[in-house]
Amino acid sequence: MVDEVPPDQAQIEWLGTTAAAKRLGITTRTLYRFIDEGYIAAYRMGRVIRVKGEDVDAYIESCRIEPGTISHLYPEVAPRGAEAESGDDD
Repeated sequence: MVDEVPPDQAQIEWLGTTAAAKRLGITTRTLYRFIDEGYIAAYRMGRVIRVKGEDVDAYIESCRIEPGTISHLYPEVAPRGAEAESGDDD
């Protein structure tokens, strides 16, 4: 007789830390920090740490930048000669 696996458990994609870090585009050290700080859930299975692929994908989506939220990173540049036109007449 074969034990039945619940449908939600049958589709879990387990990633090792190296694969998870590569999927995120970060180092394994940074992944360990994210796990330790609670940004990504991880599971210890014996002596190895595993991460669910869906948790990695959820973290990626949570990092999505909303339009209009980073304009502070590219301040408006004054047109050439504008500083000369405003002039400090002492």
